[in-house]
Amino acid sequence: MPICSAGFGIGRPLGIPTPVWIMAIVFLAAWYMLHHTRLGRYIYALGGNEAATRLSGISVNKVKIIVYALCGMLASLAGIIEVARLSSAQPTAGTGYELDAIAAVVLGGTSLAGGKGRIVGTLIGALILGFLNNGLNL
Repeated sequence: MPICSAGFGIGRPLGIPTPVWIMAIVFLAAWYMLHHTRLGRYIYALGGNEAATRLSGISVNKVKIIVYALCGMLASLAGIIEVARLSSAQPTAGTGYELDAIAAVVLGGTSLAGGKGRIVGTLIGALILGFLNNGLNL
């Protein structure tokens, strides 16, 4: 059964769109991983000071590979949701979303120079951008 016909992108369980459910699940999983696992502490350490992280015995390259793999997995999930919503695949469908993502992260309080950032702040930044975008389109 194709993903598009399963209601993956346009379904509304309990009146809430399926992509919102997926976002909530991914958010909670990422929050738990960052705050309650060793990998999360390693990621925060790496973002704060790469040299100190390396000197403390953490395999910086291994953590970077894991983080890039997680980013790729989440990007593919976003692509699947977008294809399911549009019922078609277009290579330029996500063009322009990069700046929205960066703006949400910065609005959430994360420094572009590295260091500490919080996933809750990024969620709040994304919600602010969503409300502004929706309000300006009325």
